Amino acid sequence: MPNVVEAQSVKLAYPRHEPVIKDATFTVETGEFVFITGASGSGKSTLLKSMYGAMEIGGGGMSVGGIDMRSISGSKLYKLRRHIGIVFQDYKLIREWSVEKNVMLPLIIAGFPKDVCRAQAQKLLAHVKLSHKADKYPLELSGGEQQRVAMARALAHNPFLILADEPTGNLDDYSSQVVWELLERANEELETTILVVTHHIPEMFSADYRHLMIENGVLYEIR
Repeated sequence: MPNVVEAQSVKLAYPRHEPVIKDATFTVETGEFVFITGASGSGKSTLLKSMYGAMEIGGGGMSVGGIDMRSISGSKLYKLRRHIGIVFQDYKLIREWSVEKNVMLPLIIAGFPKDVCRAQAQKLLAHVKLSHKADKYPLELSGGEQQRVAMARALAHNPFLILADEPTGNLDDYSSQVVWELLERANEELETTILVVTHHIPEMFSADYRHLMIENGVLYEIR
């Protein structure tokens, strides 16, 4: 099986700006847990976006799940995103949908029967300790609860890769701990590959991990 992510001399830039990523060369193997750190504005989130097709690659090459991200078509990108879980700092839940239906979203998109979607959502809401909020709406939840719903949604379709952008940046200690535990368990029990962008690696993080750092537009591995 190919590496989950392969990047060779990747360059990323926004229109009419200098490259924010000047050289990113790295691989992520199946089942690894990888942190990417760096100062604010260093390009961490930009690099993450390139892995799910939200940022065009300006130079070098990258593949995700064996798919060339430089020449990916709309249909292939849609298919790839169906097998990736993405966790954003601002949750990106659908306000008009219940908590349960938000968790069901990836399965609805994939065409699973309604009873299968509901059973998986109920299982995951119990996993994130929010079964009692299944019928609530996102704006009725705290920020920490919304992020836990987002985590459940990211896990709903058993993705081979989870990309998380500052997943605990706005959370209280309890919700942060729940999110880190969920990511650890997905990595250890399901062998899901995890890639997390963050300012700081949690001190109490117990799983094995790799640490990549971006400085002055260049990505380095910290050993």
